[in-house]
Amino acid sequence: MLALALTPLLMGQAPAANKPVLVPDVSQRDIEIVYSFTGAQLLLFGAILYPGGRLPNDDRPSDIVVVVKGPTESILVREKEKIAGIWVNAARLRYRSAPSFYGLVSSRPIRRIVDERTRAIYELGLDSLQMSPASNAPADEQDRFAAGLVDLKRRNGLYYERPGAIGINEGVLYRARIDIPARVPVGHYTAETFLIRDGRVLAVATRDILIRKAGFERFVARSAQRWSVPYGLVVVALSVLFGWAAGWVARHL
Repeated sequence: MLALALTPLLMGQAPAANKPVLVPDVSQRDIEIVYSFTGAQLLLFGAILYPGGRLPNDDRPSDIVVVVKGPTESILVREKEKIAGIWVNAARLRYRSAPSFYGLVSSRPIRRIVDERTRAIYELGLDSLQMSPASNAPADEQDRFAAGLVDLKRRNGLYYERPGAIGINEGVLYRARIDIPARVPVGHYTAETFLIRDGRVLAVATRDILIRKAGFERFVARSAQRWSVPYGLVVVALSVLFGWAAGWVARHL
């Protein structure tokens, strides 16, 4: 009876044992932002472990896709409209959970690797992000604001896709580079690596990355969060002091 009970479990686990496994790593898991921070470049690398150590016996390629996501944030997107020659804020739409950073690198263009449904499930590509609008706006309006948000993030270097940026050596070893801009938000990031073959995701592995402020920048940020009122008073006092000093210098030169 015990053998009969374990048989379905063993049968359910057997296919998993025949699937390849990803062993990824990242060159830097802790990035410190200081006053001289001008951005960083992460090297993501790893290996594909096939069952029995044997590569597939066909010519169909295996693809690697790496997605680095920053912490989600609530964003209010405003649309400007020109009225009587003046640009004013018109319609607006809030998103509950838009990623603060999204970088995708792949061995080939993502549309040639997976279909639209798979892209939507795993959020592979800027056009497949699930950003959870906070209102029941019409679909065309949501699409318009989503396109505007992606375009704005892309221009700031916080969203991008780079097809063909991953090299796979001998079908086993892979490497990719992810650019982290200077204006990147702090927080916990995830680097997800996908092994895809014949349009199917065969393996997924995740590594965590921490981006945090250090030195004087960290002191200022923590002061603003923990002691907001004294921090505001000090900032106002320093502004008045510097303004008075600039005026005094201008009068005596």
